[in-house]
Amino acid sequence: MEGLDFVQLRTLAAVVSEGSFEAAARLLHVTPSAVSQRVKALEETVGQVLVRRARPCVATEAGAPLLRLAGQLVLLEREALTDARGPLTGGGARTRLAVVVNADSLATWFPAALARLPEGLELSLDLRQEDQDHTAELLRDGVVTAAVTAQREPVQGCRVRPLGAMRYRALAAPALAAALFSDGLTAAALAAAPTLVFDRRDRLQHRFIRTLTGRTLDPPVHYVPSVPAFSETIRHGLGWGLVPERIAEEDLASGACVDIAPGRQVDVPLYWQHWRLESAALNSLTTAVRAVAAEALR
Repeated sequence: MEGLDFVQLRTLAAVVSEGSFEAAARLLHVTPSAVSQRVKALEETVGQVLVRRARPCVATEAGAPLLRLAGQLVLLEREALTDARGPLTGGGARTRLAVVVNADSLATWFPAALARLPEGLELSLDLRQEDQDHTAELLRDGVVTAAVTAQREPVQGCRVRPLGAMRYRALAAPALAAALFSDGLTAAALAAAPTLVFDRRDRLQHRFIRTLTGRTLDPPVHYVPSVPAFSETIRHGLGWGLVPERIAEEDLASGACVDIAPGRQVDVPLYWQHWRLESAALNSLTTAVRAVAAEALR
């Protein structure tokens, strides 16, 4: 079989990262026809369809390992060029790292890790947001370089490092808690109480209910896919939900919310998974993430 063509691999990565052949063409400064020809030639070399032509375009199962390879080659090429040209040359392209992070980490401790990156590190970050139970999927598909994830088993070709646990408290507005939980967190009360859920992949509240009651319940749900709006909705008494402790502390101190399950907090272990690659940019990001997580997580 023929060897893999680097230009074709880079084009495949551009199609998936940008979401379409047209957007990839703009990024690569070529025509959409050229992008299509390159991807088709790569598919003929491999003998498999590599891109699902949809909106957005996504890699197929056969395309995922090639997408990872493409991202790794691009990263290593860029760093090698920077090293070869030296610091005095200037004008080099920034090293791009795509990272997926769960919403609660993104809203609390993760930005501090970015602020701790070494000065002079020319990084261009592409941050994605996804539920911690699903962030590893983007690593597996080759879409991102690193992930904050709840998955402790390493994705193929990746290293995994424990970060600590993010603690959650079950909060509700005082009036709602008095009205719905006067007899405690019974199965009947939890089945009837409006529950806040971040999005349709978020199962944290439902697992908490099952831990408390030993039963799988189906309470009424409000989907609120924004960390600030999630807390604000709780404060307004529309339902109860699990809130990161760092955010919950202020509402508890002010009396805007009460803890409906004192002593029954939820700890979600988080891990840092990243490509098994010797990259100065990736190593620097890993060091910063682990240092801040050690301070912010339990």
